[in-house]
Amino acid sequence: MAAMTRVSPYQCHKLSRLPELSSSRVKTTSSFVSFPQKNKKFCRFSVLAMADLNTSTVLVTGAGGRTGSIVYKKLKERSENYTARGLVRTEESKQKIGGADDVYIGDIRNTESLVPAIQGIDALVILTSAVPKMKPGFDPTKGGRPEFYFEDGANPEQVDWIGQKNQIDAAKAAGVKQIVLVGSMGGTNPNHPLNSLGNGNILIWKRKAEQYLADSGIPYTIIRAGGLQDKEGGIRELLVGKDDELLETETKTVARADVAEVCIQALQYEEAKFKAFDLASKPEGTGTPTKDFKTLFAQIATRF
Repeated sequence: MAAMTRVSPYQCHKLSRLPELSSSRVKTTSSFVSFPQKNKKFCRFSVLAMADLNTSTVLVTGAGGRTGSIVYKKLKERSENYTARGLVRTEESKQKIGGADDVYIGDIRNTESLVPAIQGIDALVILTSAVPKMKPGFDPTKGGRPEFYFEDGANPEQVDWIGQKNQIDAAKAAGVKQIVLVGSMGGTNPNHPLNSLGNGNILIWKRKAEQYLADSGIPYTIIRAGGLQDKEGGIRELLVGKDDELLETETKTVARADVAEVCIQALQYEEAKFKAFDLASKPEGTGTPTKDFKTLFAQIATRF
């Protein structure tokens, strides 16, 4: 017979958000925990279920994207610390990252569609972004520059401002304890070339959402990444800065995998809260690969 441990009615109240088990015993290899309720009935939870209370439930929006999918995967790999959820736009995106039940389909432009994914989470990692598309017909052999556009309903104002505002509002209503928002360097310059893509002013709308988050009262971490590279992570020295100063240097790119790691590390340290910073890295083979994230976050003094 599995060992049983009695806990107090107060603890029972704390555990009340877990589903009550009506059977007199749960068949499991782990020990049971039972506690009396006011009606003298017993409900039991496996030690495994109690252990789940020690994990942090984290929702990654934009989980079907190139950076978001890395964050989602890393959280899944660290199941002893995190319960991962993902939010994607389509069934196709859901299947692309495994199709698990913890991946929700929703539209960030519609706050109501976000509620099922956000309800009950501890932290939110926002990795949604409008994506410009190249207009057909561009011939690089003829010189000139390609033209870009945003699909109807998916321009930066709708995605990077309204969509992110909706996520912040829904998270605040649900009592989320921390939001990590990934943006881009370049937002201090209204004439940055990225703003001209599709006439979308993407960095301006991103910056507006960042300010909204900073003013929300929710503990936040705003990561303004440099040029994103599809390279291996964990092998470079990371650099943090402010006000786009890193754009004036030779070190203004960063691997998506490193951005993903910083997102998760930001959930672990108080030093990362109420901070906003630019993120880049030294070239591979120079410097010392960053492992001490507590110290990295402690360097940052900027709140926005």
